[in-house]
Amino acid sequence: MRLALLFGSLTLAFLLTVWTTQTPKPRPADAPAVAFSAARAMIDIQQIARAPHPVGSPEHARVRAYLNDRLTQLGLQVSEQAGPLSPASVKRLERAGGDPGAADNQTVNLIGVLPGKDREQPAVMLMAHYDTVVGSPGAADDSAGVSAILEAVRAIQARGPAERDLVVLLTDAEELGLDGARVFFGGHPLRDRIGAVVNLEARGGGGRAAMFETGREAGPTVQLFRRAAAKADGGATATSIAAFMYERMPNGTDFTVPKDRGIGGLNLAFIGRPDQYHAANATPANLDQGAVQHLGSQALEAADALLRAPSLPGRDENLVYADIFGRWMIAHKQATGWVLLALAAALGGFAAWRARRGAGLTAKQVGLGALDGLWFLTGGVILLQAARLLAGPMSSRAASPDVYYTLLRRLPWMEAGAVLAIVALALLLLTGARRARPRVTGGALAVLTAMVLIVGGFSPVLLGLGVVAVGLSLWSGRDERSAWGGWLGLIALVFVFGCALQGAAPEAALLFVWPVLLAATAAALAAMIDPSLTRPLGLLPPAVTTVLGGAWLAGIGHFVFLGVGMDLPGALALIALLVLLFARPLGPETRTARLMLFAAAACMIAGVGLNVSAQLLAPAPAVAEALP
Repeated sequence: MRLALLFGSLTLAFLLTVWTTQTPKPRPADAPAVAFSAARAMIDIQQIARAPHPVGSPEHARVRAYLNDRLTQLGLQVSEQAGPLSPASVKRLERAGGDPGAADNQTVNLIGVLPGKDREQPAVMLMAHYDTVVGSPGAADDSAGVSAILEAVRAIQARGPAERDLVVLLTDAEELGLDGARVFFGGHPLRDRIGAVVNLEARGGGGRAAMFETGREAGPTVQLFRRAAAKADGGATATSIAAFMYERMPNGTDFTVPKDRGIGGLNLAFIGRPDQYHAANATPANLDQGAVQHLGSQALEAADALLRAPSLPGRDENLVYADIFGRWMIAHKQATGWVLLALAAALGGFAAWRARRGAGLTAKQVGLGALDGLWFLTGGVILLQAARLLAGPMSSRAASPDVYYTLLRRLPWMEAGAVLAIVALALLLLTGARRARPRVTGGALAVLTAMVLIVGGFSPVLLGLGVVAVGLSLWSGRDERSAWGGWLGLIALVFVFGCALQGAAPEAALLFVWPVLLAATAAALAAMIDPSLTRPLGLLPPAVTTVLGGAWLAGIGHFVFLGVGMDLPGALALIALLVLLFARPLGPETRTARLMLFAAAACMIAGVGLNVSAQLLAPAPAVAEALP
């Protein structure tokens, strides 16, 4: 029964994840005038992305003239702003095979203004860049963003006059070093009138568009976006974890420039189909039109809400927020995380009390369950880092552009291989097989740790994780384990992680706080139904939460892997640990352990095979040089 519930719950969670990560259906050209239509936007994309158009190229001049005409047709007051390319940008363009001299070392922005009812109020800006890297037509990066803005402007006009001005900024030389944005916000007369910015970007050729960055102290802006995105096709994809992480990464977009000036706003992008990033195959024919619909629809609703608001959102404490299955957004104050943790502690304590009376639960069993979770996390990071190395060398984008783009093509195979590898490790934990053969599991992890450190480069963090994983493997501690102990021990471990992160980074703590609250709730319900945790009805709460919580976490994990999977695949081990929060009590009976061992071996072999075969399935492509 447990085995059926385990695989049934995980299968439903997988299917729900697939459903929630789909892009909305693109609207046709005859969609209502007030709605965003990907089909209408594609007309502009096909014109803009006919060929690569880096700064200084004849095609770049053609695209600029085309966009000037389109902005004029939409009734905007159009102007151009020229400014110098930075010396670093000139060198990057020359190194990539471009000709900065053809553009007189200039960047040329296009600015369009749609007047509002009250021109004294701060204006709202829609921003995207129209240049591409050398060698890529850039249908997604950023022709999709530019065309989505044109279609959004048309729809905004169809909805009637807005309260304040709309400024459209199509920047130049973003691919070289954000030069166009720096020129505008460095001295254009309109720069001080901008009260909020909605920026559109892409890194890839499809997938759901995420709101991954805001201005600082953006609580009111997030609340406005939460309400606006509910009207968008496909809902919203957003989490404060992404905003927190991106703030601390070296990456930058045009949005970085106004953000550093203290201007609020939103940054939207899709990052699926990574093989198309800065690649020759980034053509209109290969572009995911559902991604255009999702990106443009969110941009339209967010910009329209800002334009028609009585006043623009002010600055206040950042909120903790996330979408639920891409359909709803939940947001709360940072301090609320402590309340949720306290509630989780109360529910977990109740479950432990019932389990102690009904199943003889001991503190030692809970402690051993926590150590099992720690073994899984540390061993999972090592395993995933080792599996990742089979797909190609670790290399940063700046250090080795060719390797970077090659690995982007292999990213889907890496993700599939990583999922299978971590599933194999989870099966070893759930069946107790790693405790039955401590020397085998400990030796295997020791070998993998050595491989990671020798092939992938020495890291004291990975060395420490490897030592902990090997040590926990060799110390079996096989006495007094129980289903309740394993489950509540894992909940206790994640609860400790949640408290630590809530204190250090509450915007990111939701990754622990929400799942541990859901798991503690399931444990309390199960304890009320069946304190022995042996009857099918008592296993229903963890089964249901495995479906719902597992799907939510898997969706986050997919986005995280697309973003950092090349260099930090071990992040997926943390997501898997959180999924185990729900699935831990569904571990199969002893009599099915041998079957599960075979399943674990099959998953491990398949995962390794996918990472190795990625080098054959996705060989190095001919791509444009990476530009920071």
